[in-house]
Amino acid sequence: MSRKLTIALTQHAHQGDAEHNLAHIAEQIRTAAAQGARLVLLQELHNSAYFCQSEDPRHFDLAEPVPGPTTERLGRLAAEHAVVIVASLFEHRATGLYHNTAVVFDTDGRIAGRYRKMHIPEDPGFHEKFYFTPGDSGFTPIDTAVGRLGVLVCWDQWYPEAARLMALAGAELLLYPTAIGWDRRDPEDERQRQLDAWRIVQRGHAVANGLPLAACNRVGFEPSPRTGDPGIDFWGHSFVCGPQGELLAEAGSEETLLLAEIDLARSKPVRNIWPFLRDRRIDAYADLTRRWRDD
Repeated sequence: MSRKLTIALTQHAHQGDAEHNLAHIAEQIRTAAAQGARLVLLQELHNSAYFCQSEDPRHFDLAEPVPGPTTERLGRLAAEHAVVIVASLFEHRATGLYHNTAVVFDTDGRIAGRYRKMHIPEDPGFHEKFYFTPGDSGFTPIDTAVGRLGVLVCWDQWYPEAARLMALAGAELLLYPTAIGWDRRDPEDERQRQLDAWRIVQRGHAVANGLPLAACNRVGFEPSPRTGDPGIDFWGHSFVCGPQGELLAEAGSEETLLLAEIDLARSKPVRNIWPFLRDRRIDAYADLTRRWRDD
């Protein structure tokens, strides 16, 4: 018995400020709903430019509480169009305590749940440890009218443990709001390797857990405020794949409203023929809780 679900991913460039970004998102949600989407996945930190290219205390003023002004606005859109929305916000939890937080709105507009990004990167151009405290709510799926969502955020997408724990907790779909791109100094062959690795690792999570997966990435060039830094070319290529890693839809490097139909019921027959969960050696994995084995 199929459980078909049309989902939409809003891949876009920074529109200049929060108001223009949210206006663009609202129009994309309206269009997606008109085309039958029941779930809309937004990209990481969609209200602003990717401010983590530098360490600047002034950027903490971009953070807002949850619930707050943006959640009220997106909640109204979810209720108006009867869609589930997965948003990505810079959360002000307390003064000096901030998170990179995904917020899920159900079809009635209420906040169904939130996920605070667990893995926080610190790389050239991606100075997230300056801004974000790691999440403390664990890997818990969020129940919605369209299913049980395993919501993770960007850097989480490189970690098989995160996807596995969401799957073990009953997630029916893995979702990743994302902001990833190229350093303009990288040669073309290195850029291609990075993009391929990003797609491959996430499709691997879908295969290993027998779950469909969607990743929504930013697109467009964003200059760095630091003299001499090259800025970031966000590569887009948002995609949706099925529980065997099969590509169902993929964007290019331009602004795109990407729609795809998935069948949540396919996970059952896929897991029956590839019973990875059955054959896991949970008795032998204790060392996964160690940072490294020195012996």
